[in-house]
Amino acid sequence: MANENVFIKVFIEYLQIEKNYSKYTIEHYQRDISDFFVFMAEQLLDHPNDVQYSDARLFLTHLYEKKLSKKTIAKKISCLRSFYKYLQRENVVEENPFALVSIPKSEKRLPEFFYEEEIQLLFQSCEVKTPLGDRNKAILEFLYATGIRVSECCQIQMNDLDFYLSTVLIHGKGNKERYVPFGKIAKDSIEHYINNGRNNLMTNKKAHHFLFVNHRGEPLTARGVRKILNGMIEKSALNGKIHPHMLRHTFATHMLNNGADLRSVQELLGHAFLSSTQIYTHVTKEHLRKTYMSHHPRA
Repeated sequence: MANENVFIKVFIEYLQIEKNYSKYTIEHYQRDISDFFVFMAEQLLDHPNDVQYSDARLFLTHLYEKKLSKKTIAKKISCLRSFYKYLQRENVVEENPFALVSIPKSEKRLPEFFYEEEIQLLFQSCEVKTPLGDRNKAILEFLYATGIRVSECCQIQMNDLDFYLSTVLIHGKGNKERYVPFGKIAKDSIEHYINNGRNNLMTNKKAHHFLFVNHRGEPLTARGVRKILNGMIEKSALNGKIHPHMLRHTFATHMLNNGADLRSVQELLGHAFLSSTQIYTHVTKEHLRKTYMSHHPRA
């Protein structure tokens, strides 16, 4: 299938230039399309135009047989639908065989979050007597104060911070930028980390402008942050593990519980659609229901 690389290359350029997708998203598209070309070769289909609706249905069955989650299957089918839509636009294919393939609906799970008492226990578990302790406390304060993604947190540069206005410039999904405010406690924690912990961790290390660094003075990764947060959970009186989005979920839930409007929370989170933010209203309603059931005498 000699033209495979050509088709993928032009589509990736389209995603980069016209759609302005992030590197992470493009890598997923590239992988999913390459997997489909492997499937095509197995079915002796030489050209994207050879693929019919029945082949698309067969590929869907193939994904189910691999025991993939509904969410993963939906993403792969959506990717191929976009790929064929582009090929159709460029007159490479006549039909989009994935246009009528139904995407499985994923089961809606309510986001996990910390109650206010739990988040306090997490803060109390922080030790700040070492440079790494300074950094860990600053990460926890900042994630809870801003609701940013862990991947966004790792990308923050020193000059993205404005301590006068208490805001940070966040480089979000799809290269979209937004300003997010943070409070005095997070500000004090970040300033203390920069002046103490970060300075010590960067001693005799190659200079760079990333805010959060590891023990070698290198930019911290999302995996590193996950490890740090799990370490905090183990030291606290809390049970279980913390996943990367849990502090983001906590931020949104606590904002809504304390009277913030949905549109403001949407903007702070960097959600493109309000529907993405509305999931947190279900969380707050469930919280109210549990509170009612626990405390009303005749519940």
